[in-house]
Amino acid sequence: MTGRDDLFKMSAITRTDAAWCLLTEFTQSESLRKHALAVAACMRAYARKSGADEELWGLVGLLHDFDYERYPTATEHPYKGNEILKERGYSEEVRRAIMSHAEYTGFPRVTPMEKTLFACDELAGFLTACALVKPGKSLAEVEAKSVRKKMKDKAFARSVNREDITTGAAELGVDLEEHIAFCIEAMKSIAAELGLDGVNAGKQPQGSKTDPQG
Repeated sequence: MTGRDDLFKMSAITRTDAAWCLLTEFTQSESLRKHALAVAACMRAYARKSGADEELWGLVGLLHDFDYERYPTATEHPYKGNEILKERGYSEEVRRAIMSHAEYTGFPRVTPMEKTLFACDELAGFLTACALVKPGKSLAEVEAKSVRKKMKDKAFARSVNREDITTGAAELGVDLEEHIAFCIEAMKSIAAELGLDGVNAGKQPQGSKTDPQG
């Protein structure tokens, strides 16, 4: 087992690679992997904007749901993941941020990283759903105003918690539409990896977190 000190002495690239390996070890679903990448992109963008540790924030975004496929219930996720991360040598800072993104854990969101993870999680899933119903299945077709309109349609992407999106923006102290636009741009930077560039877009598996009908 990699010790905590050894893990966080690694280069940023190596740490990110290690996080990706951990994600793919526990997550086989392509849609869940893409969701992790989308949240990580939003986290990195906000870190750059605030002058924070971009790789650390991205790592937290990448791993926030890594245990979800194997342990999907509220009694297990993210608790099981927290135990695994501790065993693998991840810091309390990382683990606490991931614990705080689930309201039911009772972990208050205190740091900017914790607040940003919560603000980006549900929104990233919703933006993916919005892109998938566009003619070209492309993020380039998604606009913040249309996203806000879609949020009012309760039948669309039913699994996405709208209240979490609005609360997240409020906790960050940013206008909701501004937050949506910022995350759209962040996700556009990896649109090809997400299959949302209008070229490589694949069919979204039914019942996934970002299924427009789910």
